[in-house]
Amino acid sequence: MNLKISLDEYVSSYETEDFIKDDPVQFPRRFNDKKDVEIAGFLAAVMAYGRRELFIEKLSHMFAIMNQQPHNYILNFNEANQDFDDFKYRFSKGIDFKQLFLILKELYSTENSLEKLFAYSYNSTGSVEGMFQGIVDYFYSRVTLPVTQGFYFLLPDPRKGSAMKRLNMMMRWFVRDGAVDLGIWDFIEKSELLIPLDTHVAKISRKLGLLNRSSNDMRAVIELTKVLKDIDLDDPIKYDFALFGYGVNNKL
Repeated sequence: MNLKISLDEYVSSYETEDFIKDDPVQFPRRFNDKKDVEIAGFLAAVMAYGRRELFIEKLSHMFAIMNQQPHNYILNFNEANQDFDDFKYRFSKGIDFKQLFLILKELYSTENSLEKLFAYSYNSTGSVEGMFQGIVDYFYSRVTLPVTQGFYFLLPDPRKGSAMKRLNMMMRWFVRDGAVDLGIWDFIEKSELLIPLDTHVAKISRKLGLLNRSSNDMRAVIELTKVLKDIDLDDPIKYDFALFGYGVNNKL
């Protein structure tokens, strides 16, 4: 069967509302206010690593602590707040989340938003890779607490070759629209997005002959995205659903 036809069939099968319930996109999907959606999506994305059921459980706990009001909670957060002192997930501890919340508070208190921050970084650099570097530098430069390495794991440094899987996933959520993605940002075309590359997607892509590079880094992201653009120039990242579906159906 033609590869494009096969991949398009997987997209049709998996880019459905049923996909949402087992995916971290469920968290921004819970909200209607754009600022709630942005903050929930950002927090869900940076924590989306490890076993899916574990980080979904932790995220559910996080938003319960926030009383399902992430924007309001962030605006009223301060350094004396102890709600997250005992909160931890994998490498990241309470102090790391406290620092993340304080930086988000500063951002949203100045009438800015994640969209404006990402748009400024993208327009300043002209590339998604440059945008991510600007975003990470923004957060790193505002660290004032004695954070652990867990803070930096939440937002890895693109200079070290990171595939930036979680932020690429968030960009898919916020820029594309459809049954799963939300389409709330319009400063960048969906044709410019990069594939969220994890070990699962990389393994399947190599099996299908879509990816040659052996390392799961940003160079691999660029290589795979270019191949997917050859299949669909306007919306290459929709094949994130196809690669997921292929893996499910082929037990990878």
